[in-house]
Amino acid sequence: MKNIYKFLVFSSLIFTAYSCEDIVDDINENPNDLTVSDVGEKLFLTGGQLANIQLQCGHLNRISGMYSGQLIGFGALYSNIYGYNFSTGESNDEWRALYGGVMTNMRHIVENSNNELLRGIALVIQGHAFGTGASLWGDIPFSEAGNSEIEDPIFDSQISVYSSAIALLDQGITTLSAASSEPIDEDIYFKGDKNKWIAAAYTLKARFYLHQKDYFNALSAAQNGIASAEGDMKFKPGNSVSGDTNLFWTILAGSRSGDLGNNSDDGTESYLLQILDASNSLSRNHSKTDETARRAYYMIDAAGSGNNGIIQEREPQNMVTFFENKLIMAEAAGRSGGVASGLTHLNEMREWLNNGGNLNSSFIGETFKYSPFEVSDFDAGGIENLDNISADEAFLREVIEERYVSGFGMHIPYNDARRLRKSDNAIAVPFVMVDADNSRRAERMPYAQNELNSNSNAPDEDPGIFAKTSVNK
Repeated sequence: MKNIYKFLVFSSLIFTAYSCEDIVDDINENPNDLTVSDVGEKLFLTGGQLANIQLQCGHLNRISGMYSGQLIGFGALYSNIYGYNFSTGESNDEWRALYGGVMTNMRHIVENSNNELLRGIALVIQGHAFGTGASLWGDIPFSEAGNSEIEDPIFDSQISVYSSAIALLDQGITTLSAASSEPIDEDIYFKGDKNKWIAAAYTLKARFYLHQKDYFNALSAAQNGIASAEGDMKFKPGNSVSGDTNLFWTILAGSRSGDLGNNSDDGTESYLLQILDASNSLSRNHSKTDETARRAYYMIDAAGSGNNGIIQEREPQNMVTFFENKLIMAEAAGRSGGVASGLTHLNEMREWLNNGGNLNSSFIGETFKYSPFEVSDFDAGGIENLDNISADEAFLREVIEERYVSGFGMHIPYNDARRLRKSDNAIAVPFVMVDADNSRRAERMPYAQNELNSNSNAPDEDPGIFAKTSVNK
């Protein structure tokens, strides 16, 4: 792992798209002799943010979509992974993004910058990345990672890494609260808007508490989280780098055309598309919910670049959002106080949907409806409780299903499937994908092969994708 930390300057240069002339404008030396001190600190910010986008929205995100019924692997690599033939080499890029891209760049800012706004942002990005890393892999290096005196860092427990990620977010919130605002063009998420950063940090805290089934603290954090879609953290293709595109669109427009999608010519559709189809027996449509437009927006043409919906070439990709925050509040409040406590939050999110908030211009003209629910809709025999379970369970089931649908393109469906599988199966989305023996389900991503090869403290071999992580045992 030691070589990863030598990646500091080069990760900034690789993950940013600024020209060489921009970087060395004021350097009267051979650019081949570039040192850390020669690189402006704001470029480290952009480098870390681009690496974080890879971690949140890249290859492993698409794999989590397959394992939660959102996507189908039709051919080549993705067909093999869809069939659970998943090698450790597939995690190399995201592992490098976490340690070589996010951690080194953000720690450089935290340890060397006098700009409190930059330092606060860097702390939040680290918290975001390491919390995601813990959710994907389980136990990962943290406490000794990046220490120049330690060649092979230990793997900290998943729960301790979650705690450390939340501590980073808290430090970020404190630092940002005391910082002076200033525009930062190199901040490709929020352009230096500290209030948006603080709100996103609270939503991330709520997310990571939710992963651990700490619903009390999830609700508490979410109350200070993202309050409107204008505060969403997204990867916005074309906004930061000339020629960059939606990461999903990129692979289908290139070498992976036809390999991955959610529908095929023979009528095969992912579970997600089936529940959005009003004519399907699994449909979630009824008198108060019409998913026609969202189904069309989510439809992916696996054959190439002809996609105008959620993976359109310049379509933003969600990372931390208003709808996630509201649905965390709905679930956590519903668990403690029942339907009446959670319903306001769910209906606020549905109002956003009813205004077309989740659609782009290609689909805003299609049919959709998300009328507000009433408490009675969840009573036995109500439109959200036709099987006569308890009203509170019926409400939570709808919230989880909405998280499943709205979370398309994020890790939400995969994380929820693992979180609810044992303790709350009655309210979980009933998609079941198991291995060839019809007995095991994907529980984690494999460790990066590069790490297994280079770190003596790594396991002798990867535990496998069916090994449950600590928070889901």
